[in-house]
Amino acid sequence: MSHPDTARTIAGAPETKVAGAEATSAEASSAVADFLAAFETYKQVNDTRLAQMERRSADVLTTEQLARIDAALDTHKARLDALATKARRPALGAAPERTEAPAATREHTDAFATYVRHGEAGGLKALEAKALSSASGDAGGYLVPSETETEIGRRLAVLSPIRALASVRTIGGGTYRKPFMTSGPVSGWAAETAARPETASPVLAELAFPAMELYAMPAATQSLLDDAQVNVEEWLATEVDTAFATQEGVAFVTGDGVAKPKGFLAYTKVAESAWAWDKVGYVATGAAGAFPSATPADPLLDLVYSLKAGYRQNATFVMNRQTQGAVRKLKDENGNYLWAPPAGVGQAASLMGFPVVESEAMPDVAADAYAIAFGDFRRFYLVVDRAGVRVLRDPYSAKPYVLFYTTKRVGGGVQDFDAAKLLKFAAS
Repeated sequence: MSHPDTARTIAGAPETKVAGAEATSAEASSAVADFLAAFETYKQVNDTRLAQMERRSADVLTTEQLARIDAALDTHKARLDALATKARRPALGAAPERTEAPAATREHTDAFATYVRHGEAGGLKALEAKALSSASGDAGGYLVPSETETEIGRRLAVLSPIRALASVRTIGGGTYRKPFMTSGPVSGWAAETAARPETASPVLAELAFPAMELYAMPAATQSLLDDAQVNVEEWLATEVDTAFATQEGVAFVTGDGVAKPKGFLAYTKVAESAWAWDKVGYVATGAAGAFPSATPADPLLDLVYSLKAGYRQNATFVMNRQTQGAVRKLKDENGNYLWAPPAGVGQAASLMGFPVVESEAMPDVAADAYAIAFGDFRRFYLVVDRAGVRVLRDPYSAKPYVLFYTTKRVGGGVQDFDAAKLLKFAAS
């Protein structure tokens, strides 16, 4: 089966600088070539293993060789991901752009840099007083410049797999509320002169997405902060983006909604035949902790076609690395592998023609595990960002290091329960 229209690049085209572009391109081409070559070897060894199993003469050495190649494929994929991340991470605040920025923006940027380097908060206090801000100042930190906040958001979109797929909305309050119809208005047919009985009205309910506090605490030496060549905003954004991405990446999948976003695996899950709004539907593999031995690809087909066509055209598979290693071995009825490696840096691997995104927060294949999700995540999951990233400078708690308690408020939850389905590794 193939679905070329949906084989899309999850991340946009890499943004690269002219300097070093040729070297980066050569490294990327080499990484892709190595990955493709490794996968060809993988297919040959796996074909040998399958032939041995059919003859009931499976060779342990073949299985071990396949496991080594599988690990090598993961290494090649990690290399490609690192190159894509490196290419797409934007440089923050080049000097010419600062000069052309509005005066208020430059004033905030300069005041923030002074605060980070030397702890002098007078400039930021004056700006917040001028803006009638309700900031908590010395007790709760100061807002980073808007360009730094924007770049932290862009970096998170690169590093956080679910955020990259989901809808993202920025709010000014503590909670985002979204109305939805649990039942639509009733309609019907009527002849030209027939009576039109009154129909039922739509029933409205509300989804609430509260923004919870996410924090990171990077540390720096005073000598680093005193170095005029160090762009303190760039340094701060680089230090917090990975920490934020790791925490929210887990919360968007498995978070319980208590002081953190609610992950899509935390909602009530029901068999697709009993699906109802506010529940996430699943398809069972028919075998506990495994794909069925006779027809291993069938559960994936059932999963794909459990999704309505309107969602399926923009759908993505989400699974962790271990699960992706398992699906690499699967073939269709014609002997073609269902999984295909990415065609280039910044592109996703594909399964049955649909993109595959790795999220290590997804569970491993095990009995009753919901190890694979499939759906249109932009319609399925909503990430809510409260505007504003705060930084509180702490030069006392970890001398001689200066800590920067950095906080942002993030929420998340399912907004359309029909837009994605799960694969449960169970008999039913």
